[in-house]
Amino acid sequence: MPVKNRFSEWLPEITAWRRDIHAHPELGYDTHRTAALVADKLRAFGCDEVVTGIGRTGVVGVIRGRHPGDGVVGLRADMDALPIEEATGADHASTIPGKMHACGHDGHTAMLLGAARYLAETRNFAGTAIVVFQPAEEGGGGGLAMCEDGLMDRFGIQEVYGMHNWPGQPQGRFSIRPGPFFASTDEFTLQVRGVGGHAAKPQIAVDTTLMGAHLVTALQSIASRNADPVEQVVVSVTSFRTSSDAYNVLPSAAELRGTVRTMDAGQRDMAERRIKAIAAGIAATFGGEVEVRYDRNYPVMANHDAQTAFAADVARDVSGDCGDAPLVMGGEDFAYMLLERPGAYILLGNGDSAPVHHPEYDFEDQIIPAGCSWLTGLVEQRLKAA
Repeated sequence: MPVKNRFSEWLPEITAWRRDIHAHPELGYDTHRTAALVADKLRAFGCDEVVTGIGRTGVVGVIRGRHPGDGVVGLRADMDALPIEEATGADHASTIPGKMHACGHDGHTAMLLGAARYLAETRNFAGTAIVVFQPAEEGGGGGLAMCEDGLMDRFGIQEVYGMHNWPGQPQGRFSIRPGPFFASTDEFTLQVRGVGGHAAKPQIAVDTTLMGAHLVTALQSIASRNADPVEQVVVSVTSFRTSSDAYNVLPSAAELRGTVRTMDAGQRDMAERRIKAIAAGIAATFGGEVEVRYDRNYPVMANHDAQTAFAADVARDVSGDCGDAPLVMGGEDFAYMLLERPGAYILLGNGDSAPVHHPEYDFEDQIIPAGCSWLTGLVEQRLKAA
């Protein structure tokens, strides 16, 4: 089952869908135009059901095979863009200032639409295919919102699969790994309080800048001295602001923000404990206060073994190869769907493009046939007619 000729024939049309979505990016749950476009096309393709409003602005299409069967396979794509000013100079560049599809969700949506069109036309499988178009992957937890709206139970999904384009990986080449794949994505905020004063009289102040500097340094010890060296842990302070920007004032308050990335629940717990303990120790040392807010966001995204092997087999059928993917310390809210059902997530090479979340990034349209073929292959092979 190599790349299907139908998708090569449809490439100009699917590319046009992708570029239209690219030119009209929407953030978070505010994907109303994109969701309407998706729903209209699913109806035009002849899906048996098209349901909107799952997870606020998510869209679900139901496609029943022409052979009897009880199997149900879910295929998911994300629809949202990023708050970035585009710098590609492309003819299809964003028409909305400060917003762009810098992660390729426009391509993911277009590929799943192409797959839905093919599955609705051929129906050469026994069971049901569920196509899931999700909002708010970029930090909004749209995957969780759809699950909380009953996605899996309502549509009877038994297995679920997702895909992401991957810059730096050869165009059309797949890669995957079993088990933990994308990291958990926690955030912390440290509110540092002391006693302000004149910079010439530090002895009568409690210097929050000094406390903050020690916090930045000490937090690095979590990964280097508290984590098992073979585990993946990242603790990064990404923002340090004080309540004064004057040259001669010791500020009375400061705020530090950062992120924690791990691949293991135990290491995640450890990092949270150590941040709080370090903050308390530095506050006591300097006579100030440090209030810690620790927010757990996306969990570790872990592929299921059997479904990973199956997804890799389908990928090899499409492109002749499926490599071993690296661990990724970025987050992915497909994790929530994999907590509810067995499934797998795969990477599809975008070639030598700018990295994702970069103002010069653009999805490579030439990989569309490979992505569509993998999505449809999952359904036709998993729900193979007797």
